[in-house]
Amino acid sequence: MAVTVKNAQRVRKMIVAERIKETREIIGSWRKQGLSVGFVPTMGYLHEGHRALINRARQENDRVVVSLFVNPTQFGPNEDYEKYPRDFERDREICEKAGVDLLFAPSVAEMYPSRNLAFVDIAELGEGLCGAKRPGHFRGVCTVVTKLFNIVLPDRAYFGEKDAQQLAIIRRMTEDLNFNTRIVACPTVRDADGLALSSRNAYLSEVERKAALVIPQSLQAARQAMDGGERDAARIIGMIREMIAKEPLAAIDYIEVVDGETLKPVSRVEGPVLVAVAVFVSKTRLIDNFWYKEGSTCF
Repeated sequence: MAVTVKNAQRVRKMIVAERIKETREIIGSWRKQGLSVGFVPTMGYLHEGHRALINRARQENDRVVVSLFVNPTQFGPNEDYEKYPRDFERDREICEKAGVDLLFAPSVAEMYPSRNLAFVDIAELGEGLCGAKRPGHFRGVCTVVTKLFNIVLPDRAYFGEKDAQQLAIIRRMTEDLNFNTRIVACPTVRDADGLALSSRNAYLSEVERKAALVIPQSLQAARQAMDGGERDAARIIGMIREMIAKEPLAAIDYIEVVDGETLKPVSRVEGPVLVAVAVFVSKTRLIDNFWYKEGSTCF
């Protein structure tokens, strides 16, 4: 069903808001006009993948809100919160050119004015894959997304399929907690050479960037094997592992073939599955994946 967008002549002047109160007032005024709101939550350092989410939101809603917030509660004590790439002016310009109506860019003090005592967490879906390697990560994700949803009250929120576990978790959280927001999944955006776009790609040197190509190449080989009839998960994992192990700068964090709904490991591909990897290229941790079901693949 096509989405009806009421006002074809949009106001292109983007508003930048740092305060929750101001953001709520602006969105509240749109609501009084009967306008729909699309929301793209980000941690900034925007790339073409984010732009694709914004473009989709622009097509399907009267107004588009982008949040720009590096959320400290989803980083572990030895992770890259302090060095996570940040460039507000660059991100502001990208959003303005993309036709964003409101850029919500709060400080940590605005989002967490005191020590948080209340958190949102999820069982089971957050236990494997990245959740097993990053304890507390998805509690931080669920908590900040809940806060953002409560501030923006979007009709639709847009997330990329590259962060497949996050997408599955947010979908389930939205359903279980009765948010009146539709979660829209958008395909992974890749560079011409196949590397999935990520803000953390900025960490890579030229040599590391070339080495990182082993990730999409190994997944592509696995997908082709599955297209050819391979259904044994251990052999699929072994194939990916063997290819990545040949790259001296790459160190495997995990390789998993999991059920497409429960995200639990499977021994055989007998229904929709997610093939997911996390790989360190030197010190940079990159994730990638593809969904697979008989007769249909997404890579």
